[in-house]
Amino acid sequence: MPTQSGQIQRVLAIPSKRYIRAQIGFLTRPEVDALLAVPSRNTWSGHRDHALLLLMVQTGARLSEITGLKRQDVSLGVGAHIQVVGKGRKQRSTPLTKQTASVLKSWLQEPIRGDSETLFPNARGGCLSADGVQYILAKQMAIACQTCPSLKRKRVTPHVLRHTTAMELLQAGVDTTVIALWLGHESVETTQIYLNANLALKEKILAKTTPHEGRPGFYRPKDQLLAFLNAL
Repeated sequence: MPTQSGQIQRVLAIPSKRYIRAQIGFLTRPEVDALLAVPSRNTWSGHRDHALLLLMVQTGARLSEITGLKRQDVSLGVGAHIQVVGKGRKQRSTPLTKQTASVLKSWLQEPIRGDSETLFPNARGGCLSADGVQYILAKQMAIACQTCPSLKRKRVTPHVLRHTTAMELLQAGVDTTVIALWLGHESVETTQIYLNANLALKEKILAKTTPHEGRPGFYRPKDQLLAFLNAL
């Protein structure tokens, strides 16, 4: 109300509370390889899980985008890609590598369960829920930790796989504006968090600078101080 505009302005002028913002988590390439090696492609569920995890880590699609994919959203011809519906009902297409396209082509040859056109259905043919994907990831992670000990120190969620995609693109030299477009970010500022977390990139920057002169040394107390201490 206009009569309360002064009070509203004072409330809005209160600065937001500052807090420690933790760096994002992501997987290294050996950790990703260990995770993808777990699902057995000799079973229906293992075939699905491998294709699901590979698509997530290669495209960086959001969990809701992955669970919402239909079989017709996958194009495997020239310019293979998937088409997802992101935040704000915005559509975007994400290209697929030859390896991912090959895995999806093989997966699409599996018999359809139920009458669902869902790309990654559950065992009954219905849509995988968010909890279902979380369960699949946790199950495969528990096994991957046995061959890749560094995974034991990480809490891996579907969003961590999305971060992993962004970090791989960044380490490959892709500009942050392109990464923002790839991930469907509304603002490039959102993508800046990956710059803060990329230690390897910072080390490359450091290597281009001229190091400051510094000389290592050791503290040597004077004889008077040593005599005093010995007398205690």
